Amino acid sequence: MAAPLKRCLVRRRDGREQHGLAASCLRELRDKASGILAIDKAREPITLVLAEDGTIVDDEDYFLCLPSNTKFVALAKNEKWSSKSLDSGTTWLSESADEVDSATEKWKQLARQLKDDLSNIILMSEEDLQVLIDVPRSDLAEELAQSQTKIQVLQDTLQQVLDRREEERQSRQLLELYLEALKNEDSILSKVAESETVPRKEMDVVDTGTSSRGTSPKTALSDQILAALKEKPAPELCLDSQDLELVLKEDTQALASALRWDKQKAEALQQACDQELSKRLQQVQTLHSLRSTSKGKKTLPWGDWPSSKRKK
Repeated sequence: MAAPLKRCLVRRRDGREQHGLAASCLRELRDKASGILAIDKAREPITLVLAEDGTIVDDEDYFLCLPSNTKFVALAKNEKWSSKSLDSGTTWLSESADEVDSATEKWKQLARQLKDDLSNIILMSEEDLQVLIDVPRSDLAEELAQSQTKIQVLQDTLQQVLDRREEERQSRQLLELYLEALKNEDSILSKVAESETVPRKEMDVVDTGTSSRGTSPKTALSDQILAALKEKPAPELCLDSQDLELVLKEDTQALASALRWDKQKAEALQQACDQELSKRLQQVQTLHSLRSTSKGKKTLPWGDWPSSKRKK
């Protein structure tokens, strides 16, 4: 069964043309973008990149995991993405940003993502899930064109996902505290043994050599992502899939420097983000597989979501 249509916003690098397109796969989006932007794909094969950071999108699975209304920039031959290229599209981008300025517009945008594909629940951050849970049932039912009974089932499901992530966070936090206690104990024992065998002057030389290294590399992650990574006990559960991708692509040394951690702890964080992203993608693939075996339905049956008592 064909994948559902995904709405996207595509524009040229100069920002003079921007169009809303719907495609079920990356190839279809590339073909439509070439046609509507008048780019000869035979002579100038276009490259689609994310408008926000210039990430090249050439993998079909990655495209299917992107949310609807993702903004793309179509680059012709020899063109490169630059943050300066966003200036010419200020009006278009500011209009999109205005849509999510208020809490009301934000939940409507999230609701439209669920209307397109319910499996987007897996890719949402905890903040997004909470926004949809707090929406009055009647308003959400009207936006999704569903009965309030089915909306209650949906919000119960959202609460279950949120609760499960909270349980995972608490378990991970307890494990980290235990490992930290073991690490501190080993550190104390190591310092005692070192103080007995290493002369003081030699220790000073080692310390001086360590502190005289070159400047640390800088990270390209936003302050919001860095704050979540540093302050949250299990940050991989708080970030959406796009943010997880950015963390995985970041240089480990630069990440450690930005967070003021050691490299080992930064590597552990990236591994946790990788595992969380892989789990979400696997869940999406499982839902798509279940959908393909259904009786020709294009969306998951709303009534099939498990119902449970809503938690507060």
